[in-house]
Amino acid sequence: MAVKKTNTYNGYKPPFTLSAKAVGLVADIAAQMERFAIRMEQSDALRLRKVNRIKTIHSSLAIEGNNLRESEVADILDGRTVVAPIREIQEVKNAIRVYDEFEKLDPFSMDDLLRAHGLMMSALTDDAGHFRRGGVGVYSESGLVHMAPPADRVHGLMSDLFGWLKNADDHLLVRSCVFHYEFEFIHPFIDGNGRMGRLWQSLILSRWHPAFAHLPVENMVYSNQQAYYDAIAQSTKQGDCGPFIDFMLEEIHKSVLQHKGEPLDAPVNAPVNAPVNISKRQAAIIDILRNNPYTTYDEMATTLDVDRSTITRNIAALKEMGILIRIGEDKNGYWKLNKKSLLPS
Repeated sequence: MAVKKTNTYNGYKPPFTLSAKAVGLVADIAAQMERFAIRMEQSDALRLRKVNRIKTIHSSLAIEGNNLRESEVADILDGRTVVAPIREIQEVKNAIRVYDEFEKLDPFSMDDLLRAHGLMMSALTDDAGHFRRGGVGVYSESGLVHMAPPADRVHGLMSDLFGWLKNADDHLLVRSCVFHYEFEFIHPFIDGNGRMGRLWQSLILSRWHPAFAHLPVENMVYSNQQAYYDAIAQSTKQGDCGPFIDFMLEEIHKSVLQHKGEPLDAPVNAPVNAPVNISKRQAAIIDILRNNPYTTYDEMATTLDVDRSTITRNIAALKEMGILIRIGEDKNGYWKLNKKSLLPS
């Protein structure tokens, strides 16, 4: 049975329905997090954290229309020159600066939110680090989707929201989702609301469990953008962010399950039909895809420190040997290991 919550703090009552599905997801995420935390302590943890950081920055900015590839985000992170529009490069550099400050930010501090926005939107908007001074609406191709509250109400609404976040007794997983939705509803900034809302939910989650600092939840949102927007729209229509809570908890759950696997450098079983021909690089690719079958070409290139064409060539060879099978489309599909082509564990 769904439970209607109307927690009160200083007169602020964010309404949400906590469904049976949400309750179950909270319990299972909590149970799975220890395995993910152990995963982050294995020998390749530093490399995995870098890959996840690149993935997070790329995904969050891509949702907002940034066209840089993950490999280009990695190049900027490593200080290499990238030929691309100045604004897109600036967006990546700003995001890197914010995530460098991630562990120093207090998710319960409105001042820290403003400071983070100042870093995230530096040189991109005149109001970086300040709440908006005018009206703002969210538009789609069909027209106005949501008109945010008037600017003179923003500071008060955000103060109440932070007060509720800090003092409510709901599980922090749930509070992070409610905050994310309410933040997007208020739309406190003239620009950068989407990336800041996702960043702040990740920050809140990291205070519940430190491993969330390295879990690319935003990559899951990127892969399901329309469902993300639909959940926001449905919650707004209902005046209850229950649908958004269900969506985000489900995405977090998927992400935890996909990133708690074996080390990237774990031994690989050689294919029965080509025990001699498989290369060390192909074995490494198999290990990566065994750990996360949703890994992209650019992510594999970053992990193995090679160019994309090298990954493409080796993937083609593994498909030719019948070791890898592609399931689904390029954006939302995944790789399947053909167990009949591998020696038993």
